[in-house]
Amino acid sequence: MPTSLTPPPRDDETECGNCGAYVYQGLMKCPNCGVYLVDPVDPEPEERPRVRPKSKLSLAIEAAMRKIRGEPHIAEELFTGAMREAVLFDDLLRKVGGDRSAVERLIEYERGQNPNATRLTCLQNAVRRWEQENR
Repeated sequence: MPTSLTPPPRDDETECGNCGAYVYQGLMKCPNCGVYLVDPVDPEPEERPRVRPKSKLSLAIEAAMRKIRGEPHIAEELFTGAMREAVLFDDLLRKVGGDRSAVERLIEYERGQNPNATRLTCLQNAVRRWEQENR
């Protein structure tokens, strides 16, 4: 007499160790719970190039040269766009009375007008359009 009510897995199925669902043997992840069914195989560990970190003196010299040339710091280049997006989003959020879904709809409308535009451009256009329509 069977010990459980569920039928055993077929020949081309295995049982997920996490949730117990029956999944096809070729799958990497369980479609039910998302756990990986097999460990990824690393054929050979890559040999990383040996890079020595820069000394504090060389970093200070680079920073001074960047200031002399008027170039922004590397971190500024990375985060300026994200900060501008956040400022524009907050500005538009204030304008629409704190309704985040309205802000997202305005951004999506601008994306529909120009599908290749970045989120920053869509935010700039949404703010400009809101200001023109709400004078």
